[in-house]
Amino acid sequence: MGGLRCVDGSYLTVTPIACRDSLGMPYEVTLALHRDGSPYGVVGERCGWFLARLARGVGAARAGRGNARLWPDPDDRFPGDEPDGELFAFRYRTRSDMVGGGELRCQLRTVPVWVPGRHGRGEWRVTRRAYVEAWGPAGIGMRAVLTSGELAAFVEALVAEAEGALEPGELGRNPVEGAGSLKSR
Repeated sequence: MGGLRCVDGSYLTVTPIACRDSLGMPYEVTLALHRDGSPYGVVGERCGWFLARLARGVGAARAGRGNARLWPDPDDRFPGDEPDGELFAFRYRTRSDMVGGGELRCQLRTVPVWVPGRHGRGEWRVTRRAYVEAWGPAGIGMRAVLTSGELAAFVEALVAEAEGALEPGELGRNPVEGAGSLKSR
């Protein structure tokens, strides 16, 4: 399970949970959120593909591909052409497509930082950071501020765990003739 230390000191745990078809075969993932070990929400129905694409995109940006090469520090390199923007937004949706029950989103922000120099002189340095925010159903939010390296590690860990959750189960558990039968197709 992936986890992030948030700016308020709390800990956000994100665990991929396999979505299963009517035969019990996993086909995608949803994310379970926990705040300091307590359930916080379930978001991102069928989001595994998006996570895998983001992991590849952050890796390519850190390597200096595309417009990311314009940022000299690899920790400031993120996918996308805009300096600020949204990398993902996963929400909980009911069967009637109503939103509620939690949200996990990641936005890029450009942050100016004053770097003091000698004799009172200094300069502004512009950095980019990923703001990962989680909201529970009660409307209480959490925020973690990450470099691209930290975001890459977080998303890669989620993708690896999601791939493990998607491994097919024991075929004998998908019976042809009802529950309890070991006869498989």
